[in-house]
Amino acid sequence: MTNPPETGTEPLTQPVTRPVSPWNIANVLTVLRLLVVPLFVVCLFSGPGWRYTALVVFLLASLTDQLDGWLARRYGLITDFGKIADPIADKALIGAALVALSLLSELPWWVTVAILVREAGVTALRVAVIRHGVIPASYGGKVKTVLQIAAIALFILPGVPGLLRWVLLGAALAVTVVTGVDYVIRAVRLRAVAEKARGE
Repeated sequence: MTNPPETGTEPLTQPVTRPVSPWNIANVLTVLRLLVVPLFVVCLFSGPGWRYTALVVFLLASLTDQLDGWLARRYGLITDFGKIADPIADKALIGAALVALSLLSELPWWVTVAILVREAGVTALRVAVIRHGVIPASYGGKVKTVLQIAAIALFILPGVPGLLRWVLLGAALAVTVVTGVDYVIRAVRLRAVAEKARGE
């Protein structure tokens, strides 16, 4: 009995999928962003002389959001842990800044409450549908985060005209609301697709 001729199209080996450890450089940066939040708050409450230090800490922590995302995509380090932890780290940094500025009477509480309610709602939504799948951060969510960071930075930085601060903050609030609605729609669709696949 002869073997069938080789066509040259059969794969010699099966591709090996290497598991990605949740403790990779991208996720470590995300965790570090969480750990630096208390340092930022301490600097912000330490008096006028520490405002620039607080601003530098805030901006450096914010930059890690862009860096860890780039590393995860560039080197294939995307994990479910990162998809969940990254937006939580963003919310912790933004939330701490908003609450601190409101406690210092430099930002109205209604702004802080509006943003925090949206962020808490989105986080709760992610957890509620996690058995159906993970909702990754959207492009709109990233734009929202950048606008919030820029607006907060202007409130931290002394001497910035109030009009400039509020124009940027208004844009951040608008995108915050729109992307919040978008997350609700995506969560509903994700649940519907998952239930349909299971025949529920």
